[in-house]
Amino acid sequence: MKLVFLGTSIAIVWYMRYHKVVKQTYNKQEDTFRHYFLVLPCFVLALLIHHSSSVTEILWTFSIYLEAVAILPQLVLLQRSRIIDNLTGNYVFLLGAYRALYILNWAYRFLVEDNHRYHWIPWISGLVQTALYADFFYYYFKSWKNREKLQLPA
Repeated sequence: MKLVFLGTSIAIVWYMRYHKVVKQTYNKQEDTFRHYFLVLPCFVLALLIHHSSSVTEILWTFSIYLEAVAILPQLVLLQRSRIIDNLTGNYVFLLGAYRALYILNWAYRFLVEDNHRYHWIPWISGLVQTALYADFFYYYFKSWKNREKLQLPA
């Protein structure tokens, strides 16, 4: 399954960078989010709050924290451009729906399984990530209700 995930991730990046139609949709003037404002705090947080002090554990924790906020540049870009095409809107919605379903899986496993270990780092990170999608979800559903192109407020 990890190979499928890696393969599709590589394919998505390739399409965004090299596909002649898809790469034309990128607007460098609107993409001004400074990614280091996400990477550095996530790394520092992983150094401070982790389960064990092994390098692998700290890197895993860093990846969990970074995944929680990795959608922020896309959401900021969508907010700036205000009008979002259907493909982008559906893609971001499905990313958020994936995370929301993941939270349902955690709740189900907590209630059903006998192993009641608490995994606070991924749980809180998942909740933060889902909360970041909440505003987008509101306007996404509103646009489908009105059957129009997704338009975010200024």
